[in-house]
Amino acid sequence: MRSFYQLRLGEGAKYFAECLESKFVGVGWFEDIDLNPILKVSPERRAFNQEMVPIYLKQYPDREKVAAGIACAATFTVCKSIREGDIVVCPKGNGTYAVGEVVGDYFYAKGENLPHRRKVNWRSRPLDRADFSSALYNSVGSINTLSNISHHSVELEGLIGEEQSVKVTTLDEDIESTSQFLFEEHLEEFLIKNWSNTELSLKYDLYEQAGESGQQYSTDTGDIDILAISKDKKELLVIELKRGRASDKVVGQIQRYMGYVKDELLEEGQSVKGMIIGFQGDLKLKRALSIANDIEFYRYLVEFKLTKELN
Repeated sequence: MRSFYQLRLGEGAKYFAECLESKFVGVGWFEDIDLNPILKVSPERRAFNQEMVPIYLKQYPDREKVAAGIACAATFTVCKSIREGDIVVCPKGNGTYAVGEVVGDYFYAKGENLPHRRKVNWRSRPLDRADFSSALYNSVGSINTLSNISHHSVELEGLIGEEQSVKVTTLDEDIESTSQFLFEEHLEEFLIKNWSNTELSLKYDLYEQAGESGQQYSTDTGDIDILAISKDKKELLVIELKRGRASDKVVGQIQRYMGYVKDELLEEGQSVKGMIIGFQGDLKLKRALSIANDIEFYRYLVEFKLTKELN
């Protein structure tokens, strides 16, 4: 099964026309380095990060390891993880998106814009954001250079016209009501947009630096839903959002993410905490959290009201 990625071709899509004409997509970090030798020696993402993070921090001494992690993850994904046949969806800057199929391996274009490149065949028909479902619309709203949007593959396959698909909404057994399900479709985006209205904003800010955010922060063990940082910069917060009833399995998942943050992202004097946000927990989760002092569980509440208006 092929994967789908949203890839921004420069700030404000400023390199889009060049990419369209020359049939490539790419990224611009480490622009003076041919990554082919490094990828041969360090073909796995963790080894690549170990090689490239110090280089990034030397190039940008005012930035943090979190920003370095974003740059290295996006670069490695474009150069190595994306496979031939995968689809890139690239914003054109006017509410439409060009669709390209990756048809070649990584190559380095020294001295050019976005020098770390992959050849693509562009489809003749762009996608219009107005045709997206609300969930897909919100996913492509991320400010990050690269986002994995493969969880919308069924809808995207239908939109690009290669497979006829019918979008069917079913209720998970852990979903208690239709209103809850509909809310959860937008839970991450809702939390991001309304961060300042939550109690989390009193202590934490959503991580953002150099035009990239901590939303869907990519690690070598999966994607962190939201990465936040305390206002005093001394603590990174890993947030995992769970649809419906959260079980003890999520504890192991968030601990893996926290382990990545501890090993790869923490600066001197920083620590990491975890937070699980779900509609409801169970006894297994309670037992697991009772000995995980660095992880908290928060419930979100769904409220639906009808208000009678006078005629």
